[in-house]
Amino acid sequence: MTEHYDVVVLGAGSGNTVIDDRFAHLRVAIVERGPFGGTCVNRGCIPSKMYVHAADLLTGAARGPALGVRTAASAADQAAWARLRDRVTSRIDAVARSGEDYRRGLDFVDVLRGTGRFTGPGALEVEDADGGITPITADEVVIATGSRPVVPDLPGLHDVPHVTSDSVMRLDELPRRMVVIGGGYVGCELAHVFAALGVEVVQVESEDVLLSAQDADVADVVTRASRDRWDVRTGARLERAELLDDGSARLELDDGSHVETDLVLVAIGRQTNADLLDLDRAGVPVDDDGLVVVDEHQRAADGVWALGDASSSPPLKHVANQDARVVQHNLLHPDDLVASDHRHVPQAVFTEPQVAAVGLTEAAAREQGIDVAVGRKDVADTAYGWALQSGPDDDDPAGPGGFAKVLVDRRTGLLVGAHVVGPMAATLIQPLVQAISSDVPVRGLARGQYWIHPAPTELVEGALLAVEEALGG
Repeated sequence: MTEHYDVVVLGAGSGNTVIDDRFAHLRVAIVERGPFGGTCVNRGCIPSKMYVHAADLLTGAARGPALGVRTAASAADQAAWARLRDRVTSRIDAVARSGEDYRRGLDFVDVLRGTGRFTGPGALEVEDADGGITPITADEVVIATGSRPVVPDLPGLHDVPHVTSDSVMRLDELPRRMVVIGGGYVGCELAHVFAALGVEVVQVESEDVLLSAQDADVADVVTRASRDRWDVRTGARLERAELLDDGSARLELDDGSHVETDLVLVAIGRQTNADLLDLDRAGVPVDDDGLVVVDEHQRAADGVWALGDASSSPPLKHVANQDARVVQHNLLHPDDLVASDHRHVPQAVFTEPQVAAVGLTEAAAREQGIDVAVGRKDVADTAYGWALQSGPDDDDPAGPGGFAKVLVDRRTGLLVGAHVVGPMAATLIQPLVQAISSDVPVRGLARGQYWIHPAPTELVEGALLAVEEALGG
């Protein structure tokens, strides 16, 4: 017998947040093959930041002697790794279990364990771990299936010890050596973590800099800071891998060099899980990358909605959460639809130094023909920056060249981009996110409010004052 539901949600990450008590008059199914909470809770944002915090403590402690403070910061031993790992996994596993238990306790929600796929418009099947098939139908389907790491099909790679961001956080023990393939935000964050824990890290990136999607000045700072802590090979790609007799791996790069390692971490990007859903059977459109194409209301087709990494939204958790709120409203209020706004999406990279940005890079702004005024303030030139320096001649507080940079359209006086690299960047960017999102003119923004002295926020104040000067006072 085929069960019918008013709403079926495919995926229990941000998709799980769509359903609340306002749906209690409906019959709802949540289909999930993995732990509740999705990538963010189980394999991404939250556990990675728990590891990053530990890494930040280690790197901060290592700088103690330069500041005149005796600190003990040595590489973590295996027991320390086990304690750190278990602290992280016990927390996130409990969250995942409680999330599923809560849903199972609701009378109007059925939790269907397995992989869902379309068999036609409004028709699906759920395949469980044993291969059993449960057919269901639905008036409304929400696609929230997230994404998975890309592992390239390179010669020998699948024969050597390798992990992705999905599995690296649950290692039984730390390797002595690790090669990180990829210089994006995942690769940079995890390289920071494992280097801080005492692993000999080599990072391989095909572009000439790490974090190449960031503003060029930011990418340069991060690349130089990373080179100071681990071996960074830019302008190189992995060509092939070979398993050695001792169980380690030999990697050959396309620049003619090679490196031997105990573990390969593949972090070259993620791909949508929407390709697993047989979307063509339901007439759901996809783009060239396999992402579900949605309109401004997050609607993909009649009775089908999509959000987060499964759709053409920016692949960030805070975006997926906002998409979920839009879908939630539109399911509950079909005659009063609201739209998503992805114009000013902020982002952060929790490596060392930390990075945050919103809006355009300087290069992108100029490519679009925008006449931009640039304001910049270096961390080293702020009072709080002095607290981070080891001496009066030290201009590298917590990473070389930390700064805030703002880009303003000279014609409108409005912010079009902002970039922060250095301590607490993900926090310091927020007033600039507010300014760009609210179309607040930059003139007077710095002097129209108090800035606590001496505090890290004076970095933002300084960049705003600098751009006012560039605009002509």
